Amino acid sequence: MAPACLLGVCSLLCAWSVVTGHPCSLDHQGWANCNGKSLLHAPSSLPRNITGLDLSFNSLVVPRHGTLLVHFASLHSLNLSSNALLALSPAVFSNLGALRLLDLSSCSIAYLHTDTFKGLGNLHTLLLRNNSLQELEVPFFLPLKALFHLDLQHNALVSVDPWSLQLMEAVPQVRLEGNPWVCDCTAHPLQQWLQRRRAVQVTCASPPGLRGREVAALDSQDLGCWMKQRFPRGASTAQQITVTHSNTTTPPTTKAGRSWPYLVGFLVAAISISILIALAAKCKLFHKNFASYRHRPLPETSSIGGSPMEDSSDWDRGSSGQGASKNHPMPGAADLQAEDDDGFIEDNYIQPSEHLPEEEEREVHLSI
Repeated sequence: MAPACLLGVCSLLCAWSVVTGHPCSLDHQGWANCNGKSLLHAPSSLPRNITGLDLSFNSLVVPRHGTLLVHFASLHSLNLSSNALLALSPAVFSNLGALRLLDLSSCSIAYLHTDTFKGLGNLHTLLLRNNSLQELEVPFFLPLKALFHLDLQHNALVSVDPWSLQLMEAVPQVRLEGNPWVCDCTAHPLQQWLQRRRAVQVTCASPPGLRGREVAALDSQDLGCWMKQRFPRGASTAQQITVTHSNTTTPPTTKAGRSWPYLVGFLVAAISISILIALAAKCKLFHKNFASYRHRPLPETSSIGGSPMEDSSDWDRGSSGQGASKNHPMPGAADLQAEDDDGFIEDNYIQPSEHLPEEEEREVHLSI
């Protein structure tokens, strides 16, 4: 009896599946529940006017081109959580212009194309928690003009660029908890953004000294950044101090303190130029002395053209030749005539030695 009843129930279920054409359950509000049915695609036999569709815990295959749900343009809510989607192709939801809620939690998404959410201008809530996102591409926010709630909890985000933070300023509710945030100087824009939003429980994962501390409670000194506050030109010197976000003050560095490198550089340049000038002068003097040593010394001769030894020998020959004939000229006469022509001996200047031969010659004539 019992096996017969069980067989009857199975037959009724099979008949219901054939009649309906899908394994999903429908309610009177237009919600279709296809949770955990091991589906590869959304059943095409579902009514086209449904407003809600739950396809969580299935094995959906996302097309590389085109849209995921071609026949359900009236959807306001779509749950695709716990499907191994990995990556979403561009404009995969472009035909769902009326969609208000999109749940992509726990889908192992590691990358979002910049045009993934193209066409979702009315999307109100986007759930991306428990995925593997490491960075946020700025353009993916641009189509989401009506976004109110963004959930990015428990991803692999370590930092967010300032432009993405600026775009997220227009989103009233943003959840960033559970990410391995790196709290260094690059996290300063995030820290300021969290302070303005008064968000809590966004904690640091590294460095080890800041692990577990809330990012919004940190200051610039904790992050390794020193931010200077600018003052108007008319402010007094006492007011021109360096201010950090932890109200830590340090005396300003005056112009005199910053001018010492220029003074040292000027002194080094002056000393170097002086050394170069001294070396150049020394080299010039060395070349001059070297060139002078290369000349040969002049011979030691008299200004008249003969040496003193030669003059003395000529004098001896003149004295010994007193008995020579009158027609033989004296050797020294031509020399004396040449000396007169040179202009170095005064006119009418005759050496005493030249009178001796004439007087001797007169005495000879007189004795004859």
